[in-house]
Order: sequence, then C-alpha cells, then structure tokens
Amino acid sequence: MSNSPSTVPRERLSQLREVVTEEQPLRLGFELVAAPLRFVGFWAAVALPFLYVPLLFGGLEASEFTVFGALLALNALALVLGHNYARS
Repeated sequence: MSNSPSTVPRERLSQLREVVTEEQPLRLGFELVAAPLRFVGFWAAVALPFLYVPLLFGGLEASEFTVFGALLALNALALVLGHNYARS
C-alpha cells in the first residue's frame, strides 16, 4: 500500500466541471422561461389578426382607433416574442 492520495476523485471532479459549467444552469433557466413565451408569442401572432376583421369591417370610429392601435402593438410584440418558435 502506498500513502499517496488517489487521483481518481480529482480526475472525476475535473470531468464534472467540464460537463457542468456555470453558464449551463443559467442557459437552462433562460430556456425554461423563453420557450413558453415563444410558444405564446407565435400563436398570438397567428390569432390576433382575426380580431382586426370585425373592427375593419364595421369601420373604425374615433373610440376604436385606440383599440386598433393596441391590437397592432400587441401583434408586433407577439411577432417579436414568437419569431424563433420551433426553429431547431
């Protein structure tokens, strides 16, 4: 028997450090938040234009310009959030 310490635990520790870096948990956390936002953004961008039809069909009155502008802004936000949905 020798009194020299074993290098196996140190080697495994260095391998573990290579596999799990500090950036990976942060990236995983970001993906857990971003993936549902992309999903909702994409499908909202698809569905929101259907709400324009009743507004435009009946003609826009002065009080409906704000609603129409808010819908356009919401649609633009949905397009930005959902633009990378299902790209792999």
